[in-house]
Amino acid sequence: MSAHDELLQRLPDGTVKQRNPFTGTQVWTMPGRGKRPLPASLDEPTPLPPDGGVPGCAFCPGHHLDNPPERARLVREGRGWRTLTGLSADELDATQACFRRVPNLFEICSLDYWRLNHGVEPGKEVVERVEQYLSEEAGREHLRRVWMLRSRFTGGAVPSVDDLRQAALGWFGTTHELVIPRRHHVEGATQSSDLASSGRLSVDEHRAYVAFTVQAMADLYAANRAARYVSVFQNWLKPAGASFEHLHRQVVAIDEVGEHVASSARALARNPNAFNEFGLDMALRHGLMLAANDHAVAFAGFGHRYPSVEIYSLSPRREPWLLSDEERDGMADILHAIHAAGGRKLSCNEEWHHRPPALEDGVGSVGEETIPWRIVLKWRISTLAGFEGDTKIYLNTLSPWDVRDRVLPELLKLREQGHIAPVQIGDECDVESGSIPT
Repeated sequence: MSAHDELLQRLPDGTVKQRNPFTGTQVWTMPGRGKRPLPASLDEPTPLPPDGGVPGCAFCPGHHLDNPPERARLVREGRGWRTLTGLSADELDATQACFRRVPNLFEICSLDYWRLNHGVEPGKEVVERVEQYLSEEAGREHLRRVWMLRSRFTGGAVPSVDDLRQAALGWFGTTHELVIPRRHHVEGATQSSDLASSGRLSVDEHRAYVAFTVQAMADLYAANRAARYVSVFQNWLKPAGASFEHLHRQVVAIDEVGEHVASSARALARNPNAFNEFGLDMALRHGLMLAANDHAVAFAGFGHRYPSVEIYSLSPRREPWLLSDEERDGMADILHAIHAAGGRKLSCNEEWHHRPPALEDGVGSVGEETIPWRIVLKWRISTLAGFEGDTKIYLNTLSPWDVRDRVLPELLKLREQGHIAPVQIGDECDVESGSIPT
């Protein structure tokens, strides 16, 4: 048996065994389980109030003062988009924010983390922005309100002005942002289950959502010299780790590249063509292609703890913020199509992987031709239990072929309805072996 066959094989009884070529993760799918209905991750629907509001959702319009001050917002301007920054507390309701970049109230790496471990202090622009916000009564009240909301969980007395200043330095200089679309529910929703998931955004909205996220990545790298990697992920519904049923992505700067980047770099050091040979080419060989356009491809993934779809950029540019608008939008269109095919009730994690600006310090510099931008969409339809903990062999309900067979009919339907961009689907995909630039 060849090394390629060992990565993805079907046994005579129908069992599918997989091994991730980059991480070594082992996955089994037992025969007969793939025909079961996918579990829905939503509670029983209830009627929405007449105004369509969602009490208690801090991400919804009308609750902007429950979040730390915005870093930026995206508003409609004719048929296009315009980014607004530097808004005061009094200006938050003057425009309709279609997407907002907001500091996470419970950040992973705090200001003290960067200050005490790396000597990184907020820049001059951040300091000036804080003082401007504090100089206005509405700004002070906003900061005080957010402080008190956080103190419900962390404790703390009524803040002094200096307390607010220190908190604001962390929020305005945050290294952990949320990218939040405006709508909690789709337009015209009458039931609580009519959620505005990624797949229910329009093609244009989803392109803007991805572009706004990519800009956040670039900004976090530029603002913090100690940031070695910016992690981007989206948790949809509670089984995937979401605290809210309001769509949002998280963008987090950290001071390590993480094991995914490190394992990819090691694989590329051994084989510069690894992402083709052990990714796209295997998908072509095993009939796992799902969708493609001129700039991106999607195929049913293998060797992941959960049933997955992998989406690769075909651009020779590695950092997402260096892609042309057309290349980035092509990636967004494929991602949108896969989300739409999964449906709003399917809990999933969206994980972005990319080449950080520099790979060194023990990982090894692997040059300009390294890690491609790829997004892995993982369907959270099972719970890890004792078998996985004991053996480190993960049981997936669906094999890669089961994922393919569920996604393809949905893609065809969605394309016919005009809900997704006109992508190539399944056997239509005009993609050759080795198409990921090396």
